[in-house]
Amino acid sequence: MKQSVVTRLAASEPSDQLVIKKRSRVAETWTYVKRNYDLYLFILPVLVYFAIFHYIPMYGVQLAFRDYNPIDGILGSKWVGLEYFERFFNSAYFWTIIKNTVVISLYSLLIGFPAPLILALLLNQLPSQKYKRFIQTVTYAPHFISVVVIVGILMVFLSPSTGIVNTMITFFGGEPINFMAKPKLFSTLYVFSDIWQTAGWGAIIYLAALAAISPELHEAAMIDGATKLQRIRHIDIPGIMPTVIILLILSLGGVMSLGFEKVYLMQNQLNVSSSEIIATYVYKVGLQNGDFSFSTAVGLFNTVINFVLLVIVNRFAKRVSEHSLW
Repeated sequence: MKQSVVTRLAASEPSDQLVIKKRSRVAETWTYVKRNYDLYLFILPVLVYFAIFHYIPMYGVQLAFRDYNPIDGILGSKWVGLEYFERFFNSAYFWTIIKNTVVISLYSLLIGFPAPLILALLLNQLPSQKYKRFIQTVTYAPHFISVVVIVGILMVFLSPSTGIVNTMITFFGGEPINFMAKPKLFSTLYVFSDIWQTAGWGAIIYLAALAAISPELHEAAMIDGATKLQRIRHIDIPGIMPTVIILLILSLGGVMSLGFEKVYLMQNQLNVSSSEIIATYVYKVGLQNGDFSFSTAVGLFNTVINFVLLVIVNRFAKRVSEHSLW
């Protein structure tokens, strides 16, 4: 009998120790929070923003699984399961929409992702700081131009009758081209206009990473007779590779989240066969046709694909290199 009591007491000691350790950790955490309360107050608006505009709206995701009726509300609407997902997968537009979204996204990633990196490497090699700041200002200024204005500039420049591009073509004896009516040219116009608008702004991140590289490495390489290209290859690129990998993971994770505004503004009845993407399809079905449940299902499918791609790419990057998001 005495042995059983002793055994029970001995068995209870580890659990009591765990409780004590947990309480001490909680006390230490609260002490740390009280000591640094001003920092937590500083990030409080950000937390409130994400809670209101990113987490609370997730309540409406269940629209994708209900036959939504505004009178009955979300919870009062009939539960239909995966009906809208099956409807989207079996629709005649499914493969066309997926193909257009993937093609434009990968094209933009293949051409647009290296553009700010190359621009930053070139700017970093300029000896004159005044000229460097001038070029940097000129290149990132288009970032502050609205998408509507950018598309308006495209329309004016590529106009088949008065556009400067077609004026140059006819000057050299060619025939005017209606660029905005050519489905094959839509992705090229979208990607290269996007590079012009965003390359300078994106180069700022890489310039900040290049500034963290020790100048002594370049001085030692110059003493050894290394050229600029050799210093870029063996010093600059390895130095900013962690930043490149993180941005590449984020870009690949959002490969299906193509911007809606610019595509919709550039879209017309003549190029819709190559410009209809998931974002524009959701807008037309959800807001213009009022089919909220179906559009929510399509949007949720797009989000799930992006999340899966992000996890896969992050895991692959972690195995190949030492850098990843988590």
